[in-house]
Amino acid sequence: MREFELIGSLRERLRPTRPDTRLGIGDDAAILAPPPGHEIVVTTDALIAGRHFPRDTPAADIGFKSVAVNLSDLGAMGADPAWLTIALAAPTLCEDWCHAFIDGVLDAIAGWDVDIVGGDTTKSDALTVSITALGTVPQGSALRRGAARAGDLVAVTGTLGDAAAGLACWTHRDQAGADEQALIARLTRPSARPGARLRGVVHAAVDVSDGLLADLGHILASSEVGAVIDVDALPASPALGRFAADATTRRRLQATGGDDYELCVTLAPADLGRACAVLDCPLTVIGHIDGGAGLRLTDAAGRALDHELFSQPGWDHFDGR
Repeated sequence: MREFELIGSLRERLRPTRPDTRLGIGDDAAILAPPPGHEIVVTTDALIAGRHFPRDTPAADIGFKSVAVNLSDLGAMGADPAWLTIALAAPTLCEDWCHAFIDGVLDAIAGWDVDIVGGDTTKSDALTVSITALGTVPQGSALRRGAARAGDLVAVTGTLGDAAAGLACWTHRDQAGADEQALIARLTRPSARPGARLRGVVHAAVDVSDGLLADLGHILASSEVGAVIDVDALPASPALGRFAADATTRRRLQATGGDDYELCVTLAPADLGRACAVLDCPLTVIGHIDGGAGLRLTDAAGRALDHELFSQPGWDHFDGR
């Protein structure tokens, strides 16, 4: 299929609905009008077949995940998602594949007030999806990694370790049981959390994309604080509990596995109830911030754990880990 025929076909499916989208797909660029008194928050993620998702991932799941990971970044900043642009590089353009991809994109933005306002298509040896997401925050209210304070609780949304376990199940997914299918679904269709609801409630936030310990480390470095984390408090789904019955395996999946796209936040103990009330998912306390340096890990009894048990450093695009 020719490029402009495809774009014309997709444009009909992606007509803007927001009043502040002054011009969407069709010209050389979009025209957007952010609300008065608000700032624009921008994030970009590129996902490459064979590196960020298995090459045989269905098109709809690729579309869903590509959007969800960007919405998660906006959530970590406390932003309300507003607009997306999508750049698609592929060896060939297949109309059925592209429409299935857009099915997944539309599934991912269902329930969010988001317009897709542009993008690009080009030929490439490897399938690559690059999405830029834009959101808005009232001026000066964005959540930052560098705002954690000594005495804060450390908490995470949802559950951890499911996506890493799902990846381990991928090669035999056609024979997978219910628990393994649930874990695979968490890999292919992660839930972006509504971090905008936490503005004015939490101090610091980061999304768990590269592994909890790696991403929490960004908060600690930016805020110049330390933390104590109880690895036995990390929230596990029932499916993960049955899949990784061995505590050591479960702890490692939860502490270092990536692709969960949950939010890790720090907040004052007095604000925990308010944070739980505004979210549509569980929020679990896993530790606290202290005035020291670095990260200390304990078990449920308070015994110190060796960091070598969790030596996987988190995802590094150029190190292959």
